[in-house]
Amino acid sequence: MSRFSDRWLGGIGPYMKGRVVPNVERFAESRQHILWLVSILIGAGAAGGAILFRLAIQLFQLPWLRSMSERVASHAESLPWWVVLIAPAAGGLIVGMILRYVMPGGRSEAVAEVIAARHFNEPPLTLRSGITSAVVSAVSLGAGASAGREGPVVHLAATIAMAIRRLFRLPRSAMPVLLATGAAAAVSASFNAPIAGVIFAQEVILGYYALASFVPIVIASVIAAVISRFFFGEYSAFIVPEYQITSYWEAPAFMLLGIVCAAVAIIFQLSMVFADHVARNIRMPLIARPVVGGLMVGLIAIFFPQILGVGYETTDLALQQQLPLLLMLVLLVAKTAATAITLASRFGGGVFTPSLYLGAMAGGAFGIMAAGVFPEMASSAGLYAILGMGAVAACVLGAPISTTVIVFELTGGYALTIALLLTVAIANGLSLAVLGRSWFESQLKARGTPVADHERDPWPHA
Repeated sequence: MSRFSDRWLGGIGPYMKGRVVPNVERFAESRQHILWLVSILIGAGAAGGAILFRLAIQLFQLPWLRSMSERVASHAESLPWWVVLIAPAAGGLIVGMILRYVMPGGRSEAVAEVIAARHFNEPPLTLRSGITSAVVSAVSLGAGASAGREGPVVHLAATIAMAIRRLFRLPRSAMPVLLATGAAAAVSASFNAPIAGVIFAQEVILGYYALASFVPIVIASVIAAVISRFFFGEYSAFIVPEYQITSYWEAPAFMLLGIVCAAVAIIFQLSMVFADHVARNIRMPLIARPVVGGLMVGLIAIFFPQILGVGYETTDLALQQQLPLLLMLVLLVAKTAATAITLASRFGGGVFTPSLYLGAMAGGAFGIMAAGVFPEMASSAGLYAILGMGAVAACVLGAPISTTVIVFELTGGYALTIALLLTVAIANGLSLAVLGRSWFESQLKARGTPVADHERDPWPHA
């Protein structure tokens, strides 16, 4: 027996001593197990914040829309024109007063501030700033301002993560992982997309993939998804038929759509830069800026109520092929203008949902025109709307992988993998070449806090 033990088991002792024991000791010293436990609290806190934020938006829209439904456009169409005009301006007055008297920076915060905190440990992400920014964004979106609701939730979740870090006295070195954990939980709860939340956190917030950070990020994302599904159900955000690619000879069309979506994303971002530049050069009290911006958004909404709020309803119609070509082209311009005015006027909100909206309009219109040119080869316009949605959003966020997964989880369109990857890759590459990595990094550069570019030049230089 001793010979058997020496021959077959004799090597285990040295291996345990040389590899296993040191690994376990390093794991205990790194306090990774504490991060795992803390990630449960962050996931639950982010989910609770996302749920309350969505309810707050619905409560703020109740006085003027007389409904808590997310189908804002359908209800706004039945209202008198003056209500549609005044509602965003009234919300802007509330937003202006909060910015003037409560928020020291004079603007609400979102994803860009989370990225800055991850790289520079500033601005300090306090729970107060998270709650105040969430209130500003809830009032803005409830009043019909044209923006997204996911960015404010990511910021709120990040501030919750930082509050938990201070509570448990975790070191500063844990900040990047905790911020990514909060972001993952926010995306997971907002979109009912836990896989996309995990990838988004590592692709956008961390800027790299690491196994050590993977576990707490996954835990928080799953916890947030479970809680969110308990309140909102397990349905996808959009109701999409099971589209199929008609022919792989459409690959050139998918590539051409990528070029179109890159142009749409570039114009969208430039419009936001232009609108912010104009707003900065007009001497106007801070309280008045969102009021005037709200009037401009309301004026557009009188003719095109589809631009109001988050815009999920209209995006869904494009995915279901229920919008005509001309209307989608007009909404593409109207939504771009409304979102640029909204954000330049210091309303709260994000850019992800508007980019999904614009992509769906561009892709849907492209699909109708493709079907007119090649009726026997072209796939449905709804399929092209899904591709456009992912491509424009990927350019704006600078996150092609997580955006692709988000589109899959939002629509359930996993059969479109090849087409979506091709379209997203072409669009993202062109947008990167023209504007850089993402809208968030453009914001930080404009504020004097540029983030180091993670992209490496693949071509050697002499």
